[in-house]
Amino acid sequence: MATIIVLLILVVIIAFALKNSFSHLKGEGGCCGGGGGDSIDEPDKDLEGPVIGTKTIKIEGMHCNHCVNSVKRSLNKLEGVSAKVDLSKNEAVVSFDREVLDDELKMAVERVDFKVKSIS
Repeated sequence: MATIIVLLILVVIIAFALKNSFSHLKGEGGCCGGGGGDSIDEPDKDLEGPVIGTKTIKIEGMHCNHCVNSVKRSLNKLEGVSAKVDLSKNEAVVSFDREVLDDELKMAVERVDFKVKSIS
């Protein structure tokens, strides 16, 4: 009898863990230190000069709006760079008003613990 009770408790715990994991991977709820509920979007950054180009960064590891805000904030810290990050496409499109090296963009994304798959 005790074995059956222990097994039932384990099944309930596993069910809750799986439910929360699926929610997390769909971008629902809090994760990555972002807390629960809605989060405030990182504001757009205006460039000082005219846009001279854009680059698309494919990113691995973003799961929620907090992840998006972290990547956007880190990229926008670069001088002359304005980023728009799309969770559904797992990418950031950066506009720039001065030359920016791919390595600078890669370091900005990786410093907040995400992986750059490609920059084009």
